[in-house]
Amino acid sequence: MKLAHLPLRASIGAYFLDSGLGKRNLEGEAAQAMHGMAVAALPQLGQLDPPRFAKLLSYSEIALGAALLAPFVPTPLVGLGLTAFGAGLVQLYLKTPGMRRPGGIRPTQQGAGLAKDVWLVGAGLTLVLEGLTHGRRRHG
Repeated sequence: MKLAHLPLRASIGAYFLDSGLGKRNLEGEAAQAMHGMAVAALPQLGQLDPPRFAKLLSYSEIALGAALLAPFVPTPLVGLGLTAFGAGLVQLYLKTPGMRRPGGIRPTQQGAGLAKDVWLVGAGLTLVLEGLTHGRRRHG
């Protein structure tokens, strides 16, 4: 890992690790609400019951956070994971009713929390592209 990647990977990695650890024991109405919102955007997630979905989400966040924090995990690889996770959240934002103002992509007050997750896609793509182009410059 390049020193220049450390602030980005450490801050996002710590955030994901904390978020995932906080969801480990999510049950009941909280798990149902999270699952319901996810199913509205990605209907195939309806095959999972809410507690299982919450566990899988928790484990995914923990794994992504740990990968971002681990200096031996290649930057393009963690960037790909971050981009994929962020893209899922952006899809959730775009498909969930009430998150956007009519006729556009600008968020409503309820959607502001999800709309801001577009930065995860930007950060992930930055890590992927920088990691790939850095290797090219060195060898080219």
